[in-house]
Amino acid sequence: MIKIGTNFLSLRDTSIEDFIRTAYDLRLDCIDFHFRAFPSTDAAYLSKIKMMCLQYGLPIGYIGMSGLFTGTAAERREHAENCREAVDLAAFLGSPIIRLFCSTMPEKNGDGDDPWPAMISGYREVADYAATKGIAIGLQNHPSTGDEMLRIRRETKRENFNFIMDTGQWVGSPGAGPRGETDPDIDFYHFMEQTVPHALYIRTKFYKIESGKEEWLDYERIVPMLKKVNYNGCISIVYEGEAEDRVEQVRLAANYLRDLLAGC
Repeated sequence: MIKIGTNFLSLRDTSIEDFIRTAYDLRLDCIDFHFRAFPSTDAAYLSKIKMMCLQYGLPIGYIGMSGLFTGTAAERREHAENCREAVDLAAFLGSPIIRLFCSTMPEKNGDGDDPWPAMISGYREVADYAATKGIAIGLQNHPSTGDEMLRIRRETKRENFNFIMDTGQWVGSPGAGPRGETDPDIDFYHFMEQTVPHALYIRTKFYKIESGKEEWLDYERIVPMLKKVNYNGCISIVYEGEAEDRVEQVRLAANYLRDLLAGC
């Protein structure tokens, strides 16, 4: 059965402890965090958070990392080290995945070279380290095309390397900019169809859900894609709208997704 969760950044300005309690009150099934969300990586503090998640029955779906392997060699080394720290954090907390970013590629990296070989090398390095800890890598489109994502997966060639599909961060989609606008010449839903068979996790973006139905993305088209490939993981609500009551927006999004899943 597909699980419904939410990301820590959906609520903003709250503690990790209050976020866990809110997710429980909303009857969610899982939660996920950015690496920077944790005010401390002290073992005693992390153990407290891990136990709290267990007590509330809320597994941590993934730990998110930002940044790309497209800078200078020194910047790429620093990013790889940060990713290894995220792997260690995920392993400690019992999270099976860390999230890495993929973006539209520049013509050259920070050293003036072709960015692809260095980027693939970075993904392989992190995936290999993660494999020693039993952790998977979920590559998130941010923004990307389906072909770019598939090429990276094909060239990285690691069994523990697949996708975290973000519904709102495709080239041409309303979350990729200009904000709220779609490119009529790009079918970004096709990018989802290309990549969802390889998805370890789904980030469902919500921008305008006040009416009880998302206005910027067509979830009546997206949810059947998940069903078609027998996706059985977590779909995480990521609210990026402007409403003040963010808890209410997550509640509306969760109810909307539950109704769509029940109707498929």
